Amino acid sequence: MSAMSRCSFESRMMNWIDEERKNQVTMYIVCSDLEGIFTPEIWINFSEIAGIEELRLTTRDISDYNVLMKRRLAILEENNLTLDDIQAVIRKMEPVEGALDFLNWLRTLVEVVIVSDTYVEFAGPLMDKLDRPTLFCNTLVTDGDGAITGYNLRQQDGKKKVALALKSLNYRVIAIGDSYNDITMLQAADHAILYRPPENVMQEYTEFPAVFTYAELRQRLLEIMNQQD
Repeated sequence: MSAMSRCSFESRMMNWIDEERKNQVTMYIVCSDLEGIFTPEIWINFSEIAGIEELRLTTRDISDYNVLMKRRLAILEENNLTLDDIQAVIRKMEPVEGALDFLNWLRTLVEVVIVSDTYVEFAGPLMDKLDRPTLFCNTLVTDGDGAITGYNLRQQDGKKKVALALKSLNYRVIAIGDSYNDITMLQAADHAILYRPPENVMQEYTEFPAVFTYAELRQRLLEIMNQQD
């Protein structure tokens, strides 16, 4: 499908969603990024252990996810680092302080979906520590020696498409993100919140309110869910 055709399809879909949702009972759902919101950044933690500064780069720094991942894979190959090496670091990581309590509170009010560009092979230990919220993410490709040779995205621009799909089910979508790769999801949602964004992202996307603590995030979510549509 060409870019023009995709835009036309998405425009028609948005018009259909708006018509379908008229006079519907308001039901909210939260779509949130994972790393930087509820867990530390996996690649930053691994870079510190491996002593490779360039692996600290994330989608907070580089907007093109494919460019970022190809560079990461090249660095891993250059340094003979495998999936096992990364998983050993992840198993020692803990969620952000207060993340589990916040998620448990939020899930008493509304359904929550974690929408991340991480990988099934990375996320497991951290999901266990967060009481297994629903997670939509991607998968890695490895060879027989455990080297990461590629990655499979669940779909292109998957975060945005999750938001659009949930809107088509008559949910009011609240999106939470912190990085460039969250922007299209935030733009597609009914309500968007930047959580502890870096200065560059916050300056470029001033249309999104920014909060910096779980207390502020809780207050903003309550304001959204208590308002009259």
